[in-house]
Amino acid sequence: MATPSLLLLLADGRFPAGAHAHSGGLEAAVAAGRVTDLASLEAFLAGRLATAGLVGAAFAAAAHRAAVAETADPAGSARSARRSGALARLDAELDARTAAPALRAVSRRQGRALLRAGRTVWPNAPFADLPATPGGAHQPLVLGLLCAAAGLSRVETATIAAYGTLTGAASAGVRLLGLDPYQVQALLVGLADACDGTAADAARAADDPPERLPAAAAPLADIHAEIHATWEVRLFAS
Repeated sequence: MATPSLLLLLADGRFPAGAHAHSGGLEAAVAAGRVTDLASLEAFLAGRLATAGLVGAAFAAAAHRAAVAETADPAGSARSARRSGALARLDAELDARTAAPALRAVSRRQGRALLRAGRTVWPNAPFADLPATPGGAHQPLVLGLLCAAAGLSRVETATIAAYGTLTGAASAGVRLLGLDPYQVQALLVGLADACDGTAADAARAADDPPERLPAAAAPLADIHAEIHATWEVRLFAS
C-alpha cells in the first residue's frame, strides 16, 4: 500500500526526471504568438490536457495495469515474457500516436531520465521488461512501472501523468511570459477538476487493448515541436 507522500513525491516537479527542462511545446507556441497572456495560456493548457495529457495518462495507466497483472500472476515462469510483450505493444502504439519525430525523441529522452531515477529508488521493479527500442521506452510506460513499484493505484498513476502535462508548461509560462506566478497557480486550480476527470477517463481506458487506447492528436503541437527542434538557441529542451 502506497502512502500519500509517494503520490506527492512522484508528482513533484523536483523529482529528478528532467521535467523542468521541458516546456511541453509552450516555448514554440509563445514564439509563434499563439500564447501571449494568462487567458491564452489557460487555453493552451486545456488543449494539452485533452490531447497529450489524456494519451500519456492512458498509456501510463495501461503500463501500470500490465505490471500489476503480471506481478499477481502465480505462473512466474512466463510472467516476465508476458509483461515484456504487453509493454512492447504499448510502446509501439504510443509511437504511432506521436506523429512528430521530435516529440517521439523527447518522450524517450524523458523516459530514460525517469528510468535512471526509478532504478535507484525502486531497484526491484521490472524495468528490464521495458522494450529495448532505440532511445529507450516512452516516458508514460516507465512512469506506469514506477508507480506500480511504488504501490500507487492506476488512477493515481494516470493523475500523475495528466498533472505533469499541466505543471511543466505552466511553470514555463511564468518564465517565458513573465506572468504572475500566483495567477498561474490560480489557473491550475481552475483546471484541477478537468485534470482529475482526464485521469479517471484514462484509467478506465487502460482496460482496452493497446490499439484502442486514446489517440487524441494536436497537429499544431507536432508542427511547433519540429520547428523548435531546429532552433540553435532555446530556453527549454522541448
